Amino acid sequence: MKIAIACDHGGFPLKDTLKFDKDDDYPDFARYIGQAIAHRQADRGVLVCGSGVGAAIAANKMKGVRACVCHDAYSAAQGVEHDDMNVLCLGARIVGDELAKVLVTAFAKASFSGEARHRRRLEKVIGLEGGGGGTT
Repeated sequence: MKIAIACDHGGFPLKDTLKFDKDDDYPDFARYIGQAIAHRQADRGVLVCGSGVGAAIAANKMKGVRACVCHDAYSAAQGVEHDDMNVLCLGARIVGDELAKVLVTAFAKASFSGEARHRRRLEKVIGLEGGGGGTT
């Protein structure tokens, strides 16, 4: 599995742990992650900013991206298993290096369940991407 990783200046302190390049604005990196997923250059992404919030907001503007801030391992795995989350957003000012490793590992090891209720909900979420109300 290929996982793309990007950060802004607030996420840069985790670079030695998660191998980041330094640059600045999180919307630019959210776009890079979204494009990598859309073009199948990456299956998932990890996006880091100071809190994770701005990164998640920006990433979720990209078609096909389902991004969430997760600061616990349960959410990092469950977001993939139930919601097919494909971008993990981390707050570098909130999680330390060791927790970041745990979160990325939980995210990377998780798989979408494919259960009927999860597929049904995911279809509704995808239906919202075009500005529609989803399916009912």
